[in-house]
Amino acid sequence: MEPNARRLWKLLEPIHSVGYFSPEPIANLKEAGYRGYWMGYFAARSAPLGPVPVEVVHATFYNFAFAHVSRAIPDAWTYAPPETAHEARRSGALAALSRHLGDLVGTEELARAAALASRAAHGAPMEGRPLYAALRSLPVDDDPVAQLWDASTLLREHRGDGHVATLVAAGIGGRESHVFHALANGISPSVYANTRNMHDSEWDTLASDLRSRGLVADDGLSLTDAGNAVKAEIESRTDALAGTAYATLEADEVEELITLLRPLAKAVVASGEIPSSSPVGMKLDDLDR
Repeated sequence: MEPNARRLWKLLEPIHSVGYFSPEPIANLKEAGYRGYWMGYFAARSAPLGPVPVEVVHATFYNFAFAHVSRAIPDAWTYAPPETAHEARRSGALAALSRHLGDLVGTEELARAAALASRAAHGAPMEGRPLYAALRSLPVDDDPVAQLWDASTLLREHRGDGHVATLVAAGIGGRESHVFHALANGISPSVYANTRNMHDSEWDTLASDLRSRGLVADDGLSLTDAGNAVKAEIESRTDALAGTAYATLEADEVEELITLLRPLAKAVVASGEIPSSSPVGMKLDDLDR
């Protein structure tokens, strides 16, 4: 069986992701004045850090091209401040999540799931996790839908900060991590052209570098045994670091949270608004395992 931290990530990721893909937050960010999807994305996700320079956003997000980030930051702050970006995404995400959950809103099961997730999210270690720590500095909401989305976002960025640390320790750069992950999981390079502004020439250069280090096979289409071992260690360590967030819950509470989250995550994925063709693509089948 997969580690609990990975099982929970699969269930929390769709809930968090409404903030990127559902129409309500996208419309809110446009109305706030941000120009284009990506300006809204970089502004909203980095907003808890404050009006930081592009270097900080690039370093924290890790796997976006510097040129891509710099087309949005710091220019975004001339249209609206970070507080506006955060509230635009959050209010839109809550509206979308309520719409997806439908009759599940107001139930005891939702309230319990939100309370357990929130307890874990606000009790996780902050050291070395800048994006998580910035989010955790924000006020706590007692509305269950808000608690659920806030907690899923906190736990997602907590895991993400830890994942970045494991990639750095393994010597896998931000842009390299896309090629590494895609070759390990059979994801088409076209997914990254659309979502990470990565095109053939950059892909080929990165794959060639990984091949020269013995991590990618000569055909450039798969990882070597050494590459698979590095990938497995990265994922295992990421799960271990993410698992520290659930230390405040008892073992039976972790299983209860998994059980309670499954119908909530499935309701979001069933909407069709969270694309399966993405670097983190989720499918309904994943949520049953």
